[in-house]
Amino acid sequence: MDWPLFFKYKSNKHSEKMAITAADVNKLRQQTGAGMMDCKKALEESNGDFEQAVDFLRKKGAKVAANRQDRDAKEGVVLAKTTANGKQGIVISVNCETDFVAKNADFIQFAETVANIALDKNAASIDAIKALPFDNNITIGDKFMEQVGKIGEKIDIGYFGKIEAEKTVAYNHPGNRLAVVVGFNKNLSDDDAKNVAMQTAAMAPVAVDKDDVSTEMLERELEIAREQIRQEGKPEDMVEKIAQGKIAKFYKESTLLNQEYIKDNKLSIRQYLQGIEKDLTVTAFKRYSLA
Repeated sequence: MDWPLFFKYKSNKHSEKMAITAADVNKLRQQTGAGMMDCKKALEESNGDFEQAVDFLRKKGAKVAANRQDRDAKEGVVLAKTTANGKQGIVISVNCETDFVAKNADFIQFAETVANIALDKNAASIDAIKALPFDNNITIGDKFMEQVGKIGEKIDIGYFGKIEAEKTVAYNHPGNRLAVVVGFNKNLSDDDAKNVAMQTAAMAPVAVDKDDVSTEMLERELEIAREQIRQEGKPEDMVEKIAQGKIAKFYKESTLLNQEYIKDNKLSIRQYLQGIEKDLTVTAFKRYSLA
């Protein structure tokens, strides 16, 4: 008498299992962007509960991310953006492992969305960005984990910089590998501001002006200069004087306001700006490039 009851019990348990349809799988794919088989597995594991299925996929993504911590994410998308009032600007790099993913339209759109949220919410750091809501159900940090599960590559924010100024301008170099935001102390035309941003992109200054060069960088440049001079066989009592001359050249080549203007090498950037308005100057910039 026990056998029929046993089979009945097994049959009831089996009947409680929800059937997973192709429509369910497609709906979860649309919601998460995960692969078909991953979505089917997630729905089976969660007995058709969509919220639990999403959590399953996110957990899978987190597991993948943990397994890829030793991988280099040196490709990606670099973007510069400014607020509508032009008072704030950011540069952000959303990184991945391969150029193939970096050029994917969906990945570029994902990076654009992250950048827009970071700008709109006035985020102060990478950690602060990751804590912001990506939508009503998930944070940006969790969305990164979800994307790792979807794409199968290490994905992260590789760089974030922001400035505030009376006027900011963004420049995104074609290819999404280099971006710049520059701040000015006064308003100026978009064309003139863009000229300075393009200069910053092309000439890669290390600081705005001489006084903005860090002590560590200055000491390093001086030590390199001294060693070069000694190797040239110059007398020791001449080394420091010649080294200072090399530092003057370093300032001219590597600080934005002192660089030759690429569109008119008779002018420095400082002179170019003063030609627009006497007291006009650059107050800050952020520049980032994927090597």
